[in-house]
This record gives sequence, structure tokens and C-alpha cells, in this order.
Amino acid sequence: MREVFENGIVSCGDALGILREMPGASVDAVLTDPPYSSGGLHMAARQADPADKYQRTGTKRTYPPMLGDLKDQRSFTMWATLWLGECWRVSRSGAPCMVFSDWRQLPAMTDALQGAGWAWRGIVVWHKPSARPNLGEFKHDTEFVLYAVKDKARPTHRRCLPGVFKHAVNTARKVHVTGKPVELVKDLLAVTPEGATVLDPFMGGGTTALACLETKRRFVGAELSPEYMDLLTARIRQAEEALKQA
Repeated sequence: MREVFENGIVSCGDALGILREMPGASVDAVLTDPPYSSGGLHMAARQADPADKYQRTGTKRTYPPMLGDLKDQRSFTMWATLWLGECWRVSRSGAPCMVFSDWRQLPAMTDALQGAGWAWRGIVVWHKPSARPNLGEFKHDTEFVLYAVKDKARPTHRRCLPGVFKHAVNTARKVHVTGKPVELVKDLLAVTPEGATVLDPFMGGGTTALACLETKRRFVGAELSPEYMDLLTARIRQAEEALKQA
């Protein structure tokens, strides 16, 4: 199934298969939030329901099932290297790549990113002031965005962007258990020019597409879950209509 929007296209299916069907050098940037296969120190904990792993006790909401989050450490790294390699192939020279990760998968994801051919440029920090406390230890109030480029960086403006972004999670607006704030994604898109085509192989609730709409960029994406595909389609259609009326 494929949905064509005024500003982009999203296909329902496995990301790796969809990426392999895309032409080379056809997108200007990659920005994605893949399944972390994280949330625990041992296999049993990582294979728990994402609704239990990624939500605080007593504040749980019901979301559609999150698919593809049950890989062990070695298979996660191999899998990430494969799809990141396809992202490299379909990106134009100079394209930035931004991939979300938590602290547990940060080493594996940095290996996968470089193994796929990307030139690693650094890490952007997302500060979450509302994150859960950790009694007697440091608070886990950050997630990370690995930043890399294909070949050599080609800045499109002369602004100096920050390396830390502070955005609270708005639970009332979330439609995905690991959904990121739209404003955060809009901040990250500042490294791309207006009109750029942004690839997101793990669309989830459609946050990247919404951020692209609000910043005059195009999007190409994939989503494995039919339930999330229906949800993101409705959100994008609603956002398109709102922009027409603005």
C-alpha cells in the first residue's frame, strides 16, 4: 500500500525492501527514529512489550503495537547497517543523515552508521525535562541524534545550530509510544534547505512528515505497521487541510 500526498509519499511495508526499490541519489536528507530494540540490560527485558519498556508506570496510554523492536544486540547492528547502507545509496552527495538513539544503543548505532558508509559528524542531544527519575543515580533525561553526511558536508546556510535541544514530551499529542515532538524534528530539519526531500524509513506516527509540511520540505517514508500507516495518513491529510486554511 502506498499513499501519495501533496508533499510526499509513504509506503506501507518493510523499510529495507522499500528502500531497495528506490532510485539512487534521489533524496536530500535522512531523518528517522528506528526501533531501538532497547529498554533493558538483558534479552528478556529487551523483548518485553514496548508499551511496558518505554512508558512510566502509572501513566500508560494505549497505542497500536510497535513492530520490529525485538532484536538482540548483534542482529540489531547488522540490520541497522543494512538499511543505513540503502539510505546512503538513495541519498545525494552531501546529504545529512540524522538517526535517533538512546544511550544503550548508541555504540551499536554509531558502528552501523559508519559501517554503512556515512561520515560521522557528531551527536545532537535531546534534553527531556519530564523524563523519569533514577533514584540514587543520574537522571535519564536525554536521547541522542547521530549526525552524519554522505561524502562531505555542504552547509546550505551560515547559521550556527545548537547541539542540544530541550523539548518536553507532550503525552496528550503523542500517537506513538516512542513518538518525538514535532518541534524537535523541525529544529533538526534546520540543517536542510527549504524544498529538500527528506527520507524517513520508520515513519511511525508521521512526525517527520508533519515537520516537513510545516517547514516547506518534501518527505518520502515507509512504515511497517498497517495500523500506524492508517494513523499517519489521517494525520498528514488533516495537516494538509489545516495548512490550506491557514
